[in-house]
Amino acid sequence: MKYTPEINYNADQKIWSGKDEPPYFSTDLSIGEIIFHEMQRHPKLTAQISDTENTVLTREELFLNSKRVASYLRNLKLQQSDIVGIIARNTTHIFAVAYGCFFNGMAFHSLNINYEQETIEKLFDTTKPKIIFCDGDEYEKVKAATHKLNVKIVTMRNHKEGSISIEEVLTTPVKEYFQPARLEQGNNQTLAILCSSGTTGTPKAVTIPNSPILANCGSFVTTSDVFYAHSTLDWLTGLTITIASGIRSALRIISDKAFDPIDILRLVDKYKVTCMAQVPNHMAQMVNCPEFKADCLDSLLHFFYGGAACSIEIQQSIRRRLSPKCGFYFGYTLTELGGLGFLNFYFDQKPNSVGRPMDGSKLKIQNEREESVGPNEVGEVCLYTGRYWAGYYGNPEETRKMRDNSLWYHTGDLGYVDEDGFLFIVDRKKDMLRYQNMMYYPQDIEKVITQMPEISEVCVFGILNPLHGDEAAAAVVKKLGAQLEPQDVIDFVAKHLKAKYLQLNGGVL
Repeated sequence: MKYTPEINYNADQKIWSGKDEPPYFSTDLSIGEIIFHEMQRHPKLTAQISDTENTVLTREELFLNSKRVASYLRNLKLQQSDIVGIIARNTTHIFAVAYGCFFNGMAFHSLNINYEQETIEKLFDTTKPKIIFCDGDEYEKVKAATHKLNVKIVTMRNHKEGSISIEEVLTTPVKEYFQPARLEQGNNQTLAILCSSGTTGTPKAVTIPNSPILANCGSFVTTSDVFYAHSTLDWLTGLTITIASGIRSALRIISDKAFDPIDILRLVDKYKVTCMAQVPNHMAQMVNCPEFKADCLDSLLHFFYGGAACSIEIQQSIRRRLSPKCGFYFGYTLTELGGLGFLNFYFDQKPNSVGRPMDGSKLKIQNEREESVGPNEVGEVCLYTGRYWAGYYGNPEETRKMRDNSLWYHTGDLGYVDEDGFLFIVDRKKDMLRYQNMMYYPQDIEKVITQMPEISEVCVFGILNPLHGDEAAAAVVKKLGAQLEPQDVIDFVAKHLKAKYLQLNGGVL
């Protein structure tokens, strides 16, 4: 069987290479320039429907709002070197903020709404945004975290006293001959800054360049497609879907609610969603809800998933609900790659594989001696794109750990490549776990538990929950004569570790 995308295997170097895809748009255009021109096509088509806020925007209206945000930022005399902060849900006007930044050549730094004040303070102290767009729900937390920066804060919903409302921003006049900015540093200039977990558990600020490869995302999408993904702008998926929506003229359905599998299935049916992207723990929740019936996903033509390990049982359960004409694609990438690394178009033939290298990417598998190994041998997955990457913002040390002197990314994932060039991820090399799409390190919890005077030894590990990922569990050895119960350990961790996504299970020996 002939598989796609085309790849080449160099048996001497033991390197698999994906085929270079020609850029659809001119490589001297920025993402902002491309979206600016493409949004003027099909102006009367509906661009976006917010199911929760009951708003509908045409492409013409979204385009105008984006220019208003860009004009507001220009009126503040912000430069292309300035950073715009974002910490927000998928509300009606958040994508106008993203497009406005693109039009101005200004990078935005997007954070997850669940970050604690301390984490927000550390991240924004690194990038020092001049203005932050956040939901009123997080206003007080963001205000306290950025009190040293003297930053303007615009609220997207639930407006608070002292903030600027997004509606006020959208009253900004737009000059008649408004044009997107040319990038001062070319397409190596940073487009956005997302977050990735660091070796201490503190997220790192990952720079994403204005790579033409991002404009190729969603090339299969047409004006008749309806897109839904729960990812916000702090995820690479959220960023790429926002770019694809701006370019491809497809209808995007959004919601600012927390993930609810029943509600997602309702949205798919109500809007006849044709293209969907999900993470494995959301898939697991969907599969296990009573509304997951035989015809619940009938409208879908494309189903993308990735971002974590996914049990074959969950994958098969979803596959059985999809029509034969629907593509089912398991993808794999790193935020640091700034684009898609792998995609499996052949689930039925290669179940549980994340596919072959795409867009000119190269792949090698390294053993413990840092030697490249051939097909069906397990080792660390290492990737090479040949594309520019500025690294982690303000963190050259972590940048060097992620990418070596030969520009190969060391993923920390263990995997192997089969005889047809399909990559399979089997484990983590690095001691890092994932719970509800948030990364955490067992040693961070162990450091807290060892502070308890009753404890002699502790080992923290993950227990896989199909719905949520790696739940933290601790096996502890108490000191002779110490009185200690499992709940004492759980309470101590909850008090001293600011991480809402950790649910600790305890065992005391």
